[in-house]
Amino acid sequence: MADDAMIENKTFDEIRIGDRASLTRRLDEKDIQLFALVSGDVNPAVLDSAYAATDMFRHVIAHGMWGGGLISAVLGTELPGPGAIYLSQSLRFTRPVGLGDTITASVTVTEKRAEHHIVVLDCRCANQNGEDVILGEAEVKAPTQKVRRPRATLPDVRLSDHDRYRRLIDKTAGGEPVATAVAHPCSAAALLAAIEAAEANLIVPILVGPEAKIRQAAEEAGKDISFLRLVAADHSHDAAAKAVALVRAGEAKLLMKGSLHTDELMGAIVPSAAGLRTERRISHAYIMDVPGHPTPLIITDAAINIAPTLEEKADIVRNAIDLAHVIEIETPKVAILSAVETVNSDMQSTLHAAALCKMADRGQITGGVLDGPLAFDNAISEAAANEKGIASPVAGKAEILIVPNLEAGNMLAKQLTFLGGADAAGIVLGARVPIILTSRADSLRTRLASCAVAVLMARAATKAAPGVTQAASA
Repeated sequence: MADDAMIENKTFDEIRIGDRASLTRRLDEKDIQLFALVSGDVNPAVLDSAYAATDMFRHVIAHGMWGGGLISAVLGTELPGPGAIYLSQSLRFTRPVGLGDTITASVTVTEKRAEHHIVVLDCRCANQNGEDVILGEAEVKAPTQKVRRPRATLPDVRLSDHDRYRRLIDKTAGGEPVATAVAHPCSAAALLAAIEAAEANLIVPILVGPEAKIRQAAEEAGKDISFLRLVAADHSHDAAAKAVALVRAGEAKLLMKGSLHTDELMGAIVPSAAGLRTERRISHAYIMDVPGHPTPLIITDAAINIAPTLEEKADIVRNAIDLAHVIEIETPKVAILSAVETVNSDMQSTLHAAALCKMADRGQITGGVLDGPLAFDNAISEAAANEKGIASPVAGKAEILIVPNLEAGNMLAKQLTFLGGADAAGIVLGARVPIILTSRADSLRTRLASCAVAVLMARAATKAAPGVTQAASA
């Protein structure tokens, strides 16, 4: 093995006065977050930039012991290295370490004591300007036997703070909560989703369903619902119909799914006479927060349209573009997914992709940049797109993923959720009002994000939704 793949110590007999070792690290935000996660030290001076701006240093700084940890790393891996036993350490912090600072931690042997094989080392951490940030002294018991071992390979670490969802929720601040008809909230989980959104000042729930079941759910959830309006319904189908009627009457501006099946709710929404249909095709979208991915991903349609036609896919694209605008993606990059990135007459999804892109060229779909067909890897990975020689403003940078059919979308969303640790906030688009779909498995953060997106959509609603252009007449 190469020397850099090995870790080797210095024994007490090999160590000389004046021996020195060092390592250099650059502090980034991930270092601070990982140290806070491991240590439990969540001091706002190191994690909250707004607070840090008011503190004495006026910017985010590192935990003091992050630098102390660098000294420990030198002692444990370089001098003396494996087999050394830490006995004592003094530290004096002389200057703060900020984001982007490059710190060199060094230790220098100043004393050896033959009895018990004690070594004393001067310790110093200095920044990129040569300024001392930590000074101290360490006392260790040096090893007496030689150790040479392969250097351990550390695991990759991905941090997910779900800031994207928090920012979505923050965008609703300052506005009035939106009246929301909640259809059949007859389980503790469904009722909690509505109450939590109310407590976050996002919605004003109107509970629609069998009164006895709703009150039982409230008792199971340990929540007081006396302050909420309750509209009695005989059963889940009746609850769906009455919730839709509240929206049609203007008493509610949002619709939220409770503990009934999605098909039951959609059955009340779809009828043209009594439902909430518009000229748009109704579609479902997930706003996904995927760990390690730099932007939110909108995946559509994974829940409503089983095998959409070309015309239906055009509306699915338009709905997704409208959603992207609301969450402040000004010109979303839309990837039309297939298994390949070339048009193949035997694969309908590639033909649809090519046609949708041409519709965008002709102004039938506006507000975003479309490209397809693209395989999933080429849509989200610039490296994969470059490897295939795909030159496109969308490839590797997609923010909206249009899937070929419901099966593909559902599997993709669930793979990202259960294997990739992603959160998926669901919403139904294209109806008269946004429709909030939450799952029992959703975290509180995800449920609130779904509600926040719906609230933002409701506030942004206009007579002519952005992203829609009528096809030019022949």
